[in-house]
Amino acid sequence: MAGESGYSLAFENVSFAYLSQEDEASEEDKDWIIRDLSFKVNPGEKIALVGHTGAGKTTLIRLALRLYDPTKGRITINGIDIKTLDINAYRKAFAVVLQDVFLFTGSVKENIRLWSPDISDAQVIASAKDVYAHRLIEGFSDGYDHKISERGKNLSAGERQLIAFARALAHTPEILILDEATANVDTETEALIQNAVEKMLTRQTSLVIAHRLSTIQNADRILVLHKGELLQEGPHEELVKQEGHYQMLYKLQYATQDT
Repeated sequence: MAGESGYSLAFENVSFAYLSQEDEASEEDKDWIIRDLSFKVNPGEKIALVGHTGAGKTTLIRLALRLYDPTKGRITINGIDIKTLDINAYRKAFAVVLQDVFLFTGSVKENIRLWSPDISDAQVIASAKDVYAHRLIEGFSDGYDHKISERGKNLSAGERQLIAFARALAHTPEILILDEATANVDTETEALIQNAVEKMLTRQTSLVIAHRLSTIQNADRILVLHKGELLQEGPHEELVKQEGHYQMLYKLQYATQDT
């Protein structure tokens, strides 16, 4: 259940189109990616975003991080318009783990700590243990000093993801954004990743782009997006019983898995 303290994030009648400021297109002609979207993530809440490709999930995350500003409407954090905040200080409130994990040339320890002097070796190890990456790292010949090549090319997709999870926890973000895709991951690593996701989502206010509906059934709320619009909202138990887009996605996914 959502806590009483911490950070909240709200979208207030947000619409977005990829247009330059000089673009004179009319309201009808604009290619809206997000359309009049309103929702609030309360402190400590776990919110999942689901929908087909092109539903607007990734754009929503980019707007939350202020990689783009809304065309209409506003986004607030703790009731304050994010446009009025120092952008670097604002982004420090977030930790982001996307499907395409970025690791750089350096040790495992450096990739988790990101050279932050405030994060000790003990905290690095504790974070790795929390997301079930410690055993994996200890298996490397040099442990936490193991050298990672550019973009983590000498690691598997699952290994890169677990290290990225440890990095996210080590920096103790106020808001966690997670793309929990587990494509091209072996069964054992996938189980570790799913356990890590569950552990991470108990700690912070969270926004999760869900690829497998089975992984977000314990979310406080699920937002069902379609072509940039919010079609449905609620917990899994309610949405799966309602005739609608979520029930269709659920049936399609499980039919595919059965096949």
